[in-house]
Amino acid sequence: MHNALDVITVGEAMAMFVATDTGELSTVDRFIKRVAGAELNVATGLARLGLKVGWVSRIGDDSFGQFVLDSLKKEGIDASGVTIDGRYATGFQLKSKVENGTDPIVEYFRKGSAASHLSTEDFLPAYFRSARHLHLSGVAAALSSSSYELLDLAATTMKAQGKTVSFDPNLRPVLWKSEAEMIEKLNHLAFQADWVLPGVKEGMMLTGEKSPESIADFYLNKGVKAVVLKTGADGAWFKTSEGEKGAVAAVKVENVVDTVGAGDGFAVGVISALLEGKTLHQAIARGNKIGSLAIQVQGDSEGLPTRNQLSE
Repeated sequence: MHNALDVITVGEAMAMFVATDTGELSTVDRFIKRVAGAELNVATGLARLGLKVGWVSRIGDDSFGQFVLDSLKKEGIDASGVTIDGRYATGFQLKSKVENGTDPIVEYFRKGSAASHLSTEDFLPAYFRSARHLHLSGVAAALSSSSYELLDLAATTMKAQGKTVSFDPNLRPVLWKSEAEMIEKLNHLAFQADWVLPGVKEGMMLTGEKSPESIADFYLNKGVKAVVLKTGADGAWFKTSEGEKGAVAAVKVENVVDTVGAGDGFAVGVISALLEGKTLHQAIARGNKIGSLAIQVQGDSEGLPTRNQLSE
């Protein structure tokens, strides 16, 4: 029997080498090793807030894979759904250091990684049944057709069991064969979710609509219960299937250091608050707060707060 989980998420984790000095990656001599991955960032943030979280993936039987496992243990994330696959390597990435709020340069070394071989074989029915919520992202969907099939199966099954599902499109156009395929596949996953969390530009690309409300209606008309659009410095705008809508102002940040991880932090806030029974407005306010903390530090998950830090 599996212990009851609050959330399960599925995705790839990589070792990430973050430059200690600004400048071109080719000229930097020293790096700090971290762990990276959109879905793992969300799992980490939820675990720090005290939720019981499981993360499903594949890692290589190598030092990077062990590094990922050690990170899961340190954060208190359940690793029962992680497979060590000795046939393939754990991916890694290099990330430049920025201090002025611009996007860092990231170079990926992930092609053919262990996680790209995720498939429906990684769907453990009893494990997924033990959780009350499933969070998916477009990053894992883009890894491979077999990884996409796993996400589709997980979403369909959890939905049929009456569990809630959230989806962050997290667009990675470079990982898809075509923009048309990306739009079709990600919208198929989004239509199975209760809560869809796109950036406003992502929403425009996925729906062909121009305004936040028309983007939201595109998904609400397919059975989604709530659409929350991240609107950058303005915060977020939402609309529900019951017709409730509105804007939630961003938390003003004086010094933006590194924008990577802001969307994952936002997802952490929204998901955790909704699972605690908070209103959608309260959930988005928490998402904005955690997103603002994420962009004030170097690293993808370093700014994600504990429960005590959140309440300070």
